[in-house]
Amino acid sequence: LAGGIILGVALWLRHDSQTTNILYLQLGDKQAPNTFYVGIYILIAVGAVMMFVGFLGCYGAIQESQCLLGTFFTCLVILFACEVAAGIWGFVNKDQIAKDVKQFYDQAFQQALMAEPEASNANTVVKTFHETLDCCGPDTALVSVTPLWRSDLCPKKSSHLKTFLEQENCHKKIDELFSGKLYLIGIAAIVVAVIMIFEMILSMVLCCGIRNSSVY
Repeated sequence: LAGGIILGVALWLRHDSQTTNILYLQLGDKQAPNTFYVGIYILIAVGAVMMFVGFLGCYGAIQESQCLLGTFFTCLVILFACEVAAGIWGFVNKDQIAKDVKQFYDQAFQQALMAEPEASNANTVVKTFHETLDCCGPDTALVSVTPLWRSDLCPKKSSHLKTFLEQENCHKKIDELFSGKLYLIGIAAIVVAVIMIFEMILSMVLCCGIRNSSVY
């Protein structure tokens, strides 16, 4: 059941409309950074393997098989080690994920302002960010006064002033998006880790109990 829940959360994060709209964008030959999906794929793998390993543990307990319970315990140790490694990787890279996406957005925004011919889809990329995140412009006030500003890049408002007063900058929205998603991943990982620890303890207690009872 825990594996199924983890798998469900991971699949929801993987197919969430906000992240998919942004992370599937392409600017010329450059693809949007998809480092975020590495953590999602790890969760999907852990959830799927947990479901299989859980079945193995249940069957081993029903059959009172020390071999199956020992295999169950070994698989849990491996999964736990992988999850700890993934957690450390995620903690180290949590700021880098948002930073890469912001750099991708800034590059597209700059090309859209300059109307560079090699970036014909820059407008589309920028508009997708603005519409998906309900934001307008990068993390700078310079854009609001530059003569290169193009009103068609942001969601329609009655005036530029109203646009900047009512809509947050996209850097802040990108930070909020990924910090929220990473927060959910962190909660899921902690829940899985706690469940795994109890599973390992109980499987060893059961295995020892079966071994002791077989003596008599």
